[in-house]
Amino acid sequence: MNTQTEIETKLKSIFKKVLDIQENEIVPGARLDESLGIDSTEMVEISVVIKKELGIILKDNELKKIHSFNDIVGILKNRTS
Repeated sequence: MNTQTEIETKLKSIFKKVLDIQENEIVPGARLDESLGIDSTEMVEISVVIKKELGIILKDNELKKIHSFNDIVGILKNRTS
């Protein structure tokens, strides 16, 4: 899993599972707090699922820098390439 599309698809699936939102609500530039209503607790839940399903650990300092869907995609893409 290392193409942008594969990462986005998998991440949308994780968001849908954790947040119970539809994939069409998740657009690449979506701001996590403003557009999707994700708070810090939900972000931790997302990072736990990313670790379980993808084997990628998001560090605390990375979590604090994540503001959009694209931010997470970028981190995952860098870690899988």
